Amino acid sequence: MHTGIEWDQMVVGLGESGHAAACHLADAGHRVAVMDTRVDPPRGAALRAQHPDVPVITGDLDERLLADADEIVLSPGVDPRHPALRAAQRRGQSIIGEIELFARAVNAPVIAITGSNGKTTVTRMVAAMAEQAGIDVAAGGNLGPAALSLLASQPRAELFVLELSSFQLETTVSLQPQVAAVLNLSPDHLDRYDDMAAYAAAKARIFRHAGHAVLNADDPWVRGMAGDAAAVHRFGDAAPPASAWRIGRHHGDAWLMAGETPVMPRDALALPGHHNALNALAALAIGEAAGLDRDAMVTALTAFRSLPHRTESLGWRQGRQWVNDSKATNVGSAIAAIRGLEGPLVLIAGGDGKGQSFAALGVALAETGRAAVLFGRDAAALADALAGHVDVTTAADLDAALQAARRVSRRGDVILLSPACASLDQFTDYRARGDHFRRWVEALPHD
Repeated sequence: MHTGIEWDQMVVGLGESGHAAACHLADAGHRVAVMDTRVDPPRGAALRAQHPDVPVITGDLDERLLADADEIVLSPGVDPRHPALRAAQRRGQSIIGEIELFARAVNAPVIAITGSNGKTTVTRMVAAMAEQAGIDVAAGGNLGPAALSLLASQPRAELFVLELSSFQLETTVSLQPQVAAVLNLSPDHLDRYDDMAAYAAAKARIFRHAGHAVLNADDPWVRGMAGDAAAVHRFGDAAPPASAWRIGRHHGDAWLMAGETPVMPRDALALPGHHNALNALAALAIGEAAGLDRDAMVTALTAFRSLPHRTESLGWRQGRQWVNDSKATNVGSAIAAIRGLEGPLVLIAGGDGKGQSFAALGVALAETGRAAVLFGRDAAALADALAGHVDVTTAADLDAALQAARRVSRRGDVILLSPACASLDQFTDYRARGDHFRRWVEALPHD
């Protein structure tokens, strides 16, 4: 079974996370090798330039080589159900991820944030709050840069704010976040999880060893997740008025409130939509749990602007507002974008649906939608779910969908790219999809 070669660690997957893990281990003097099923892994050239002695083995995962490793470092994009990895589990080999390596090495406090939707926005909000409060903060994780890359580039950081995915949490056992938050849960990655309960269990791992837990009081999957956290903080519309971050009325206007205390007007937020008000509440709850100055938090939120590919307005062209929400890779995120914009709107959606049901999308779109233009692998499934709620057009690819959206829309409409699906059937990632959309829109004449 064994080849005679022994590795301290075998990194499986050479994307951003795997590259960071391999460099971290090599820099620390470990005997490390990398495996990737792709012939030309995306970070292969970078790793060869930095660590030419680290072998990169491509092709299907080799169980014999995996068996030689003392520990397997699994990248989040690699499915742990692969037969070679199942065999490693049966042998009792340790299988961890990049975040576990980070947890073993970090000495500064960590804020860890997960959820189906909004986690990148909230991570950036919290980082902006900490920076406004005068803290040397490093932010990344699932949104990039990788956590270990942050540790290498900002070794003196006083606080790390990390967005973490369910895949990253699956292979993390010893992270001890000062504050951990689950923002919400909606069906996602059901091509990788057996059901919503399994997906929720992966998310709930973030509260292991957490000092403070921040929970969405509105979400039935989330509100009971706190586990053994020393303190629990809640936010949301259904949050108890006296004890949580919520939206309330103050002198007749909507305010973000801490219990009964008004903190900032809802209209002071530059980000549109109710979902972004909830994101701001979550960020405030996290910041308070971390001990950040409240005035600094409010100042940072007032100045915070939308991130690329997240309900990002590209302006008006030909009498229509074009909005780039390519980051919406699941139904819940697309619904939040639809409800956060004033209609009528034309939705552009499609890609790889990852086993989701699209039924709720049709109900949401019926409220303000003029039409839906659908493309990609799961266009037919989307069309079945949306038919009867809104006029539906299908297209072969995004370019054809954009042309169709311009044709079926009217002056004054919002044209929203919020795919509700992953992008890998036609693009390298959601960023490439959103960038393609932006270039197409920017090439249009203004009138």
